[in-house]
Amino acid sequence: MHDAEPRRLSHRALFTGFFQAGVLGFGGVLPVARRMIVDERKWLTQAQFNDLFALCQFMPGANVVNFAFAFGARHRGWSGAAAAILGLLGAPVGIVMALGAVYARFGTLPVARHALAGLAAAAAGLVLGTALKIATPIFNRPRNVALAGLVFGLVLFAHVSLIGTIALVLPVALLLAWRFA
Repeated sequence: MHDAEPRRLSHRALFTGFFQAGVLGFGGVLPVARRMIVDERKWLTQAQFNDLFALCQFMPGANVVNFAFAFGARHRGWSGAAAAILGLLGAPVGIVMALGAVYARFGTLPVARHALAGLAAAAAGLVLGTALKIATPIFNRPRNVALAGLVFGLVLFAHVSLIGTIALVLPVALLLAWRFA
């Protein structure tokens, strides 16, 4: 039995969905995009989201922009990719430009520095929460937990680059998948 062909989203749906994620996820788009795509609009299952996001992490560039491109292209080709990316980046670019002007004027004030520190902490919490949501369905096997721990240790403690980590862990992951399939 094969899966039914996914419904094709309109350019408008791609633009407005990613526009919403771009605006509401300012400073942390991934959690908002995941919630919108998986939980609210049910465009993808959690497993499908994880698969596409994993692919996008290996491409150069910002992960969420890569995701918007791949997701939009899947539904409407190049024009769908453009609609999703314009939706995702349109408002945040304008907001960043406005905030940059405000920061240039008031950035040396202590209240501005404290506000930015608070925003950084909130953004870190959003990223951590999303990472846990993405990881939960993956941690159904001890070997997946071990692989995630290995990657975490290589990146955080050994300071191995992304390419180096992939080069070290991918053969191990493939061997384990082949051995225990």
